[in-house]
Amino acid sequence: MNTDDTDREIIDSIERWTERELRPVARRFDHADEYPEEIVEQMKGLGLFGATIAPEYGGLGLSASTYARLVMTIASVWMAPVGIFNSHLIMAACVQRNGTEAQKRRWLPRFATGEIRGGIGLTEPNAGTDLQSIRTVARRDGDDYILDGTKTWITNGVYGSCFGVLVKTDPTAQPRHKGMSMFLCEKGQGFKAAKKIRKLGYKSIDSAELVFEGFRVSAENLIGGVEGRGFQHAVGGLELGRINVAARGAGIAAGALRDALRYAQQRETFGKPIAQHQAIQLKLADMATRVEAARLLIEQAARKYDTGERCDLESSMAKLFASEAGVENSLEAMRIFGGYSYSTDFDVERYYRDAPLMCIGEGTNEMQRIIIARQLIERNPV
Repeated sequence: MNTDDTDREIIDSIERWTERELRPVARRFDHADEYPEEIVEQMKGLGLFGATIAPEYGGLGLSASTYARLVMTIASVWMAPVGIFNSHLIMAACVQRNGTEAQKRRWLPRFATGEIRGGIGLTEPNAGTDLQSIRTVARRDGDDYILDGTKTWITNGVYGSCFGVLVKTDPTAQPRHKGMSMFLCEKGQGFKAAKKIRKLGYKSIDSAELVFEGFRVSAENLIGGVEGRGFQHAVGGLELGRINVAARGAGIAAGALRDALRYAQQRETFGKPIAQHQAIQLKLADMATRVEAARLLIEQAARKYDTGERCDLESSMAKLFASEAGVENSLEAMRIFGGYSYSTDFDVERYYRDAPLMCIGEGTNEMQRIIIARQLIERNPV
């Protein structure tokens, strides 16, 4: 069986699982803001916590193209579970790309099975897009480092046990990024989740504040084994991260279209289904076009990523367009559903709440526009 057939089988199995297991429970978990522990166990069995980890370390080794299709498939029904394994895989990818061989052998197999789950600790109360402004510090103490500081908006913060944490090992370094490093930190004395953040959407997944107070971590947990490379480790994962967020946005856009198209053929006004009214047809046409355009932009970025080509321009375009498509389609679906869109008996209100986060995560869309413009100028000098 060739790779394309294998990838198609994986996507087909995820589609069946999504319909069988996620759709029936998504609304209940979302409204209760309850962590879906049974779903997490199922995701372990499906290999999702090792989706992009290399087979030699126990993962599925999926390409960015296949992974993006997988994410879009799940997000079209319920976006939150994607965050549980994607944030985990960003941490794993950081180790796989930048870790020592000893670190890869030690951590990646346990990441792949979901035995150890976690995420990436970058954002702080005073530092989001501007990562060089972080204040969490790590000072050397013999064979260890001692960490102090606070991270916030950390996905998997409550239920995760291990995080890739960006810190300053040399707060006086200039330029600032040269004084930044990244450690793998497992929860223990001096490291705890202080609180779960209550959110408008993206519920059933724990976004939390992480606090480090005199937390001691072995120097062996310094990713790559060399200080001063943490900023590069963090931003090096943004291309794949933006492809993932784009796929989530496109998934929401596709889910909103699917539900609106079905409802428009069932709901009648003035003696006929509203899908036969031109005003509704115009909305459906625009929604479908956004979904397909987002899908193509994501495929373009993912193909470049898979071949090792630079794709910051393409991934930013995909993230910008697909996330906005999620917002626009969710709003149009609300309008097509009319008054029922405000009922929690329908999923469109969840799409509407979940979608805006995709315009903020992995760099705001305002920042994506700046990246796109700068890349256009750099690639097309006069």
